[in-house]
Amino acid sequence: MQTLLDAVVDLVALVSPARVRVVASALRGLTSPSAAPNANTLADTPAARAAVTRVVIAWGQVQVSGDEVAGMLLGAAEARLRVERELSVELVWTGPTTRFVPTRRTEQVLLDLIASAMRDIFLVSFVAYDVSSVVTALNEAANRGVLLRILLEASMSHGGSLNYDPAAIVRSHVPSAELFTWKDKPEPFIDGKVHAKVAVVDGTRAFITSANLTGHALEKNMEAGVLIHGGPVPKSLSDHLRALIEVRVLQHV
Repeated sequence: MQTLLDAVVDLVALVSPARVRVVASALRGLTSPSAAPNANTLADTPAARAAVTRVVIAWGQVQVSGDEVAGMLLGAAEARLRVERELSVELVWTGPTTRFVPTRRTEQVLLDLIASAMRDIFLVSFVAYDVSSVVTALNEAANRGVLLRILLEASMSHGGSLNYDPAAIVRSHVPSAELFTWKDKPEPFIDGKVHAKVAVVDGTRAFITSANLTGHALEKNMEAGVLIHGGPVPKSLSDHLRALIEVRVLQHV
């Protein structure tokens, strides 16, 4: 049975749900794999035809009906659709592009995330300046009642590494945001810096990127990241950042 299950999963992972339904429909009502249509009539690529053939061969090794095999295919396809609805990971890229791989730019992804926020936004960046579009989006979110939290590297006078105060810059542009720094750093974190660049929205969406919140990073640099919708990672990241505040690793400024 495991061979058949593996073959079903391989086929469902390879072809579209619509194609799976075609194969399932062709097998439904059959009593023997010998009655199955030729794979060439059920799939339109060599890889897909080979996957269909493996399902039929594996069916011949167990005592199940065509209806049962069809049900396995449809169940696996539905599981795949549900996972894809609940979890998606998208590549985000700023910098030179090609026509071969479509990607969204860092700035647009960040603006879309902020605009979609219903409850809270947590941004983490080494620095933040020269990002008027992000400032506008954050203030609009605040006007909707969204809680804004931003973690930045501190100035040297506050235990950080910068010769200016990024928190003061952000506060002047986004006055409703709660600002945090990593000030007290015991061993082994002495001289450590806020080098993470993430955005978490409502505990359900997370953007993890190489880009700081700066004009160059959002528009000119070569930056890469991933946007995660659903799954455990956004909530885990949100919970972790909140916990760092609660235990006072991160401090209000």
